[in-house]
Amino acid sequence: MISYINGQIAELNPAYAVIESNGVGYGLLISLTTYTAIQGKTSAKLFVESVYVRDDNPRYYGFADSEERELFRKLISVSGVGGGSALLMLSSLSAVEIAGAINTANVTMLKSIKGIGEKTAQRIVVDLKGKMGKHEGGISQILTTSYNKNKDEALMALMTLGFPKMTAEKAIEKAIKQQGVGTDNVELLIKSALKNM
Repeated sequence: MISYINGQIAELNPAYAVIESNGVGYGLLISLTTYTAIQGKTSAKLFVESVYVRDDNPRYYGFADSEERELFRKLISVSGVGGGSALLMLSSLSAVEIAGAINTANVTMLKSIKGIGEKTAQRIVVDLKGKMGKHEGGISQILTTSYNKNKDEALMALMTLGFPKMTAEKAIEKAIKQQGVGTDNVELLIKSALKNM
């Protein structure tokens, strides 16, 4: 079993990477998140997961961090979600967005991903709700069914700056409702919220 590969990036595109280590090129299927993380670098360490399509035909998936691999493992544990579907989910939404959609039972968001139908989305929610581990903290409160990515990014940025979640949420709401700041510009939203702290 391969846990990770550390080596030179011999080939890279948004869906596939070849990592050369000790003269061997390892071909790995990757998500857009991993592609973004290693793009422009000459070497990379990718965490590996193998999924067997048939007994004699494993597919190898590579992830820029172990948390993304862990989420991938949880997704493929759901009946009807294969490696390809899980990778597509990780390319379409961030780990935080996926966890938030699962924890708030946001089936609409999950089925907006190509290849994920209503039944599969519902099964993902039923099987994984409350089991998101590291991705779970505070997400169900941050995300609602009327999910707004920019609003969430602004909140995460303010929390990273050290502001308590409740304080940051109130400042963002004040910027939107009282000052009429739109949610289409994350930078402007953060700046306006900071004035309300």
